[in-house]
Amino acid sequence: MSATPSSLPQNYLQELPEWARELSEKYYSRSFAMFVLYGNVRDLVPIRGKNDTGFADLNEFLSSALFGQRDLVLHYDRGGLSFGNADMQADFRRALSGYDTFHGTGYSQGLPRNPDAVLNILDNYLRLRIADGKKIALIIDFAETIAPAGDVSNMSADDRNALVILKRWARNPVFLNADVTICLISENQTELNQSIIQNPGVSPIQIPLPDENERLEFIRWQLKSRPLPAGSDVSVELLAKLGAGLKRVQLQSLISHAVQNSQPLTMKFLSQRKKDLIESESGGLLEFVQSRFNLSYVAGNDQAKRKLQDAAQAIRSGNTSVLPMGYVICGPVGTGKTFITTCFAGEVGIPAVTLKNFRSMWQGVTEGNLERVLNLLRAMSPIAVIVDEADAQLGDRSNSGDSGVSNRVFAQIAQFMGNTELRGQVIWFLLTCRPDLLPVDLKRQGRAEEHIALFYPETKEERLALLRAMMKKVGMPSFAGEMEEFFLSRSGSLSGADIEAVLIRSRMVSALKNKSVVETDDLKAALEDFIPPSYPTEIDLQNLVAVLECTSKCLLPEQYRDADRSELIRRMNELQMLTRRD
Repeated sequence: MSATPSSLPQNYLQELPEWARELSEKYYSRSFAMFVLYGNVRDLVPIRGKNDTGFADLNEFLSSALFGQRDLVLHYDRGGLSFGNADMQADFRRALSGYDTFHGTGYSQGLPRNPDAVLNILDNYLRLRIADGKKIALIIDFAETIAPAGDVSNMSADDRNALVILKRWARNPVFLNADVTICLISENQTELNQSIIQNPGVSPIQIPLPDENERLEFIRWQLKSRPLPAGSDVSVELLAKLGAGLKRVQLQSLISHAVQNSQPLTMKFLSQRKKDLIESESGGLLEFVQSRFNLSYVAGNDQAKRKLQDAAQAIRSGNTSVLPMGYVICGPVGTGKTFITTCFAGEVGIPAVTLKNFRSMWQGVTEGNLERVLNLLRAMSPIAVIVDEADAQLGDRSNSGDSGVSNRVFAQIAQFMGNTELRGQVIWFLLTCRPDLLPVDLKRQGRAEEHIALFYPETKEERLALLRAMMKKVGMPSFAGEMEEFFLSRSGSLSGADIEAVLIRSRMVSALKNKSVVETDDLKAALEDFIPPSYPTEIDLQNLVAVLECTSKCLLPEQYRDADRSELIRRMNELQMLTRRD
C-alpha cells in the first residue's frame, strides 16, 4: 500500500475487504492520515492472495497485508509498543538512544507507562523518520483507553495531553503529505472521545460483521482439510445462513468443537450455542426469545391477530417491502401484549430478541452498549426486536440531568429505527400500556408505524375463547358444559393475565391433593377464591390512551370506533390528572 495512487494495482484494491478498500482510497486521495477502525475489530480478516485465501486477526492483517510494504509499522496500546519486525524495532531503539542523549532521559531502558509520554516520544520519532522519507504506519489498539469519551474538564492531565497529541496529528499537514497512516482501533466509536471522532482530519470506518457470503467463504476454508463429523444435520450453506450475527472466530469455535470432539453439529446444538454467543457478545443486553407458541394460541383481539398473521405471511414470502418498520403494541395491563408478540416470533420463524436495559452509570458505557447492540441487530436480520415497557426503556429527546446521555441514546435509536434500508429486516415491537408517554419521534410514520391496541374481552364468546387459549397455554385439558358456564358467570372483569393466574392456582390446589389432573372442583375453588387487583382509574386511562393511539379503526371495540375523539381526549386528560403522582 505504499505505492503512489497512479501505480497502485487495480486488482489489489479489489481483493481488499470493502472497509479496507475505503481506507485505501481515502488515504491515497490525501484527504486523511488518521482513521478510526470500529465495530468488528476483534475478528479474523481475510487475506486474499492470487491462489489462496487465509485469515488473520486485524493487527496482523494491517501489518502484513494493508501496510506490508511500509518501511516502519508500529503497534501501541497501554500494554506497550511493538513493531512489524526486528529491524523496525532496532531502528526505533537507535532513535530512542539519540533522544535520551539529547534530552537526558533514560527511555531506552524502558518506556514510560503513561500514554501521553509515549505519544510524545512517538511524535518525535515519526517526525524524524518523515524527514528521512520513510513510509510509516502507526496502529493504536484499544484507543478508548488512550482517549476515552468524556468531557475534557473531567479528564486527567495525562488523558488531556494524549488527546491533544492525537488531535494535532489528525490535522498535521506534514503527516498528511508524507506517507504516514495512523489507525485508532476501538470496538465502539462512542467510547472514544468525540472530539477525535468529529475531527475533520479523522475518518471513522466501520468493520462490519461478516455477511452470509463471507461466512460461507470462511466456513469452507475451515472445513477444507477436515469436514464436519458424520451425523451432522447442518450443511455448510445452512450454517452460513443461520450464523447471521456471528463473528468468524465464533464460527471457528463452533466448527472446532464439533471436529475436535467428533461431535455431530446438529440444529439443536447450533441454536443453543448461537443463542449463548450472541447474548454473550451483546454483554447480556439481548436475550433470545424461545417461543413454543404461534398466533393460533392467541384468543380474542382477532383483528390484531390477523394483522400480525398477514405480516408473518409477507415475511415468509419475502415481500418485506410492504411491512411496517415497527409496531407499537399497547393496551391495559394483562391484555397479552408480550404474549401476542412472542407468538408472532413463533409464527414467522425468524429470530426474536428482547432488548434489555442497556443503561449504565458509567460515562460513555450506555452509548457503547447501544452501539454494539444495534450493530448485532443489523447483522442478524431478519429479526424481531421486542422492547417491553418501551416508554421507560427508550428515553426521550427532552431528558436532562444525565450529561446528555438520554439525548444521545434517543438519537441513536431513532436514527436506526428510521433507516428504511432495514424495512422488513429489523422489525421493532414497542410494548407499553402508556403509549402517550412514548416519544412521538419513535412512534411516528417511518419508525414504529403500525399501532395495535389490545383490549379486555367483552363478549361471552371472547371470554370463553380466552379461557380455552389460556388452558392450552398452561397445558390443561379443556372443561366443557357446566364448568365453562360457571367460569363465564364469574369472569366478567378478568383479564387474560388474571385467567392465567386462576388456572395456575387451580393446578396448585390439584398438586397439593396429589392429583394427576386438575378437576372441575379445583378450578371452581380457585376461581371463587380469586380477587383480581383493582385499579380502575389506571385501567380506564390505559384503555383511553390505547384507543387514541390505535392506527386502525377495525381494532377498536365497537363503542369507540365512531366516538368523539375530542371527548376522549378530555376524559384522558382528567384521568391523567387523577393518576399523576408528585
